[in-house]
Amino acid sequence: MAVARKKLLQSRQVGSLLLFLCLSVGGAATIRYSVAEEMESGSFVANVAKDLGLEVGKLAARGARLVSEGNKLHFRLHRKTGDLFVKEKLDRESLCGKVDPCVLHFEIVLVEPLQSFRAEVRVFDINDNAPVFLNKKPLLKIPESTPMGSRFPLQSAQDLDVGLNSLQNYSLSANPYFHLHTRFRSHGPKYAELVLDKPLDREEQPEINLTITAVDGGSPPKSGIAHIRVEVLDVNDHVPQFSRLVYRAQVRENSANGSLVATVTATDLDEGSNKEITYSVAQNPEIILQTFQIDSETGEVRLRGPLDFEAIETYDIDIQATDGGGLSAHSKVLVEVVDVNDNPPEITVSSVSSPLPEDSPVQTVVALFSIRDRDIRVGGKITCFLKEDLPFAVKPTFRNSYSLVTDRGLDREEVSGYNITLVAMDTGPPTLSSETVIEVLISDINDNPPVFQEDSYILTVRENNSPAVFIGKVHAVDQDLGENAQVTYSLLPPKSGDLSVFAYISINSDNGKLYALRTMDYEAIQDFQFVVKATDGGFLSLSSQVTVRVVVLDDNDNRPMILYPLQNGTLPCNDLVPKSAEVGYLVTKVVAVDGDSGQNSWLSYHLLKATDPGLFSVQQQNGEIRTLRHVSERDPMMQKLIILVQDHGQPALSTTASLNILLVDGFSEPYLQFQESFKHPTRVNPSTKYLVISLAVLSFLFLLSVTLIFIIHICQKIKYREKFTVQEHLYDDCNFPNNLVQGGPSGSMSQPCPYEMCSATGTGNSEFRFLKRFMPNFPFPHSTGEVKTEAGSSLPPDSDRNRSWGSEGHAQVSDDYM
Repeated sequence: MAVARKKLLQSRQVGSLLLFLCLSVGGAATIRYSVAEEMESGSFVANVAKDLGLEVGKLAARGARLVSEGNKLHFRLHRKTGDLFVKEKLDRESLCGKVDPCVLHFEIVLVEPLQSFRAEVRVFDINDNAPVFLNKKPLLKIPESTPMGSRFPLQSAQDLDVGLNSLQNYSLSANPYFHLHTRFRSHGPKYAELVLDKPLDREEQPEINLTITAVDGGSPPKSGIAHIRVEVLDVNDHVPQFSRLVYRAQVRENSANGSLVATVTATDLDEGSNKEITYSVAQNPEIILQTFQIDSETGEVRLRGPLDFEAIETYDIDIQATDGGGLSAHSKVLVEVVDVNDNPPEITVSSVSSPLPEDSPVQTVVALFSIRDRDIRVGGKITCFLKEDLPFAVKPTFRNSYSLVTDRGLDREEVSGYNITLVAMDTGPPTLSSETVIEVLISDINDNPPVFQEDSYILTVRENNSPAVFIGKVHAVDQDLGENAQVTYSLLPPKSGDLSVFAYISINSDNGKLYALRTMDYEAIQDFQFVVKATDGGFLSLSSQVTVRVVVLDDNDNRPMILYPLQNGTLPCNDLVPKSAEVGYLVTKVVAVDGDSGQNSWLSYHLLKATDPGLFSVQQQNGEIRTLRHVSERDPMMQKLIILVQDHGQPALSTTASLNILLVDGFSEPYLQFQESFKHPTRVNPSTKYLVISLAVLSFLFLLSVTLIFIIHICQKIKYREKFTVQEHLYDDCNFPNNLVQGGPSGSMSQPCPYEMCSATGTGNSEFRFLKRFMPNFPFPHSTGEVKTEAGSSLPPDSDRNRSWGSEGHAQVSDDYM
């Protein structure tokens, strides 16, 4: 028998490899397979990749996985080969009970792109359960006067298999009194009745032992037996009679335990104890005994356990009425379970795409899910919607399956993630609903350029600063994440192409800190501006620009310079004052300027020293020198004044001017009248006159300096042109650096700053003597003429090497070259 069963299992496994595909009503293909129950774990079912038309390896590349409609997955998928295997041994009876066919539903979900396929596996029954009698030793009490042909129902045998493998027939052991008649129930297994063939005689045989055998239709068949003991009773010539052969009742599936289902009634025409009737439901399947109970005296059938329309829709209850003499009669109660809407829709999420790029187009599939309502008959139509107003929408795909898609554009900077609440609701009554939450994170893309915190920056640096001093910083913020938010700073070259700004400023590319590369001189440059560019680290980088203006603050680093009277020491500066001058007579005016600005350039004039301090005074604001009293005969003719000119800086700088004043009495009358005319209200403003004089003097000095420089340059070209080869050894010890430090975005200097460094030849220790700015535009002279000194004396050609050295061997550097 075991060998036959093994052959049957092998034949079923071979049959389970058959595959057929059917198109559903909605046009979406459902893949259907079949397997036999009790297949061992790891048994091959089918090749899914082949059935889906995919190449080997595509399932693994697209992240294929199985999603079951229930809580448990009974199969596993080999992604590399596409083979579908049994995950664990399948027991059809525990999976589906008496439901036939037994179908297991699941989905095959693919990602990139997101796609799902419905599949189902039908589990075929094998004959692995034998019929079983719950009561293996039933007792029948039959009066001896029972007429031939009387029928006595027996309990049904229980067989968990279905179809041909379920209970098919009963057989009875050979005996002269009874034969067996098999009957069918509208709902439930077959049952047998004993039919009396020969009158009973208690005095002849008070007890009869029978054996009943229940046989299923499997190959080989299985069977179960029960031993029936028939006790022959003394005469009781009336059996109970039910008011109906069949009672019908309807019960709502949500009825509470103890609810009345139906009431049966039976009567007996006998008297005494033979008239007393007792009701029972003993001869019924176990599920009925667990669900219903009957009052043995009143015949009220009540609920004992819960009802579930989705599991069992109808019950066929066999009721037995027995009188006091042992005679019994049978009736049926057909109970119809009325479905109510007591199951909310169930949402099963198959797959979720998270994180989702924020630039995903509209109608991008975010998730796949299905909805199942067990109360499909009374629940009505199912609606699915989102609980909140979000940029997503629910889109049906095929029957009871949906996809969650984007409905509007996404912006991670506004919302970085969503908790999407799906609501599934039936129409009832009553209306039931269920919710599930899908978490979707939004991934960042580089869609935001860096933004500076200010529209423009104004930074200040004080002149005479140390090189590489920190002067301020710029800061830009990028609302993106990760590398897309990493900001790098750089300097942009001016549109004019002038790169001189790179010699002044360097920027730290990581934090935007700005540094002054060289010492600033307010007198040379008061302010300058440049453009800083902020670039993020995205794949397609975005950038923004801001203008930075650097203002150089003045330091008091320039002494006042005397314009008048001239202080070059070559010519004496004498002013004439008539001895007849009145008090307050304007002698002259000291004119000075300061290269600084602001308070550092405000000048005040003071009389520091004088031959006669009481004779002259100096106006502190404008430097006018006036007489304080009349000139007397005792006053020296030569008056020497030393004027202190001081600015208002911190600390204050000053310089002095020397002035000689001659007291004379030999002016002509017209000249004295001209001098006296300045005292009248109609005369020209003295400050205006002296301002004009000062400007004229400055212009003259400037033209004179330019002329001298030009003449010296021409003379050097003519005199030294032919002597260049002789004097080449003079410059052998001089270095002319040509390396230019490039400045720019990297923070280095860019302007050439060449210097001529010479050592004092002729000394024993070659001591370093001086450093002066080198003028590369002036070529070396080639003339063979003599070299003129500043005093006008000539030097021979051999002494040209030492023309720049004093008596102590130190360099004499002309102010024109410093």
